Amino acid sequence: MTNTLRPHRRSLTTPRAAAVAGVLFAILYGASLLLIRMALPPGSLTPGGVWLGTNAKAIDLALNLVPYAGIAFLWFIGVIRDRLGDVEDRFFATVFLGSGLLFLAMTFVGAALAGGLLSSYAAQPLAIVESGVFAYGREVMFHIINVYAIRMAGVFMISLGTIWIRTGLMHRGWAIMTYGSALLLLVSFGDSVWVSLIFPGWVLAVSGYYLLRNRGVQPDDGAGEQGAP
Repeated sequence: MTNTLRPHRRSLTTPRAAAVAGVLFAILYGASLLLIRMALPPGSLTPGGVWLGTNAKAIDLALNLVPYAGIAFLWFIGVIRDRLGDVEDRFFATVFLGSGLLFLAMTFVGAALAGGLLSSYAAQPLAIVESGVFAYGREVMFHIINVYAIRMAGVFMISLGTIWIRTGLMHRGWAIMTYGSALLLLVSFGDSVWVSLIFPGWVLAVSGYYLLRNRGVQPDDGAGEQGAP
């Protein structure tokens, strides 16, 4: 019975599973960021929220993409960890998992705050702006997503890059590129959409590499299978 089930498990945990999940996350998360940015007029971070009345549908669509992006990202983390197996370093694996989950949690919280502001503005537009709730909620959302979550994304990248170097599961060039991209996330300030797109762009690049590297490779039953996580 064990021999019968094992090939199915190996098929599920191939790098292609992580690659597909990574591609889905990158597309959905990147699309949500772009939709929100296109819906925000110049100076939208200044007091006032009249623009919400005309751009609410685009922002609502972007927020609805976030949960599905989160599911794909969680799958991406799970498959990567499974691929590491016995070579997983406990310290860096803990940082890798913790930073990934924190990024996901803060992204969800930020999206929930944005959704709450959107719904509140639709119900009482003048009251929410004049009371200061809109300005406060907007700033909290901005800091959660663009300060804390993006820093956790940088830590996630550094920890995974370090795991790649220590295990040799990925070429050193990928780790160096990962360190450089993570550094930009850790030191960046402001609300530049290009900085926000670094993380989904990196996930897309890594996932695309997984897909190309394992194109045409059939999963086998061997316990000693080597390859990228």
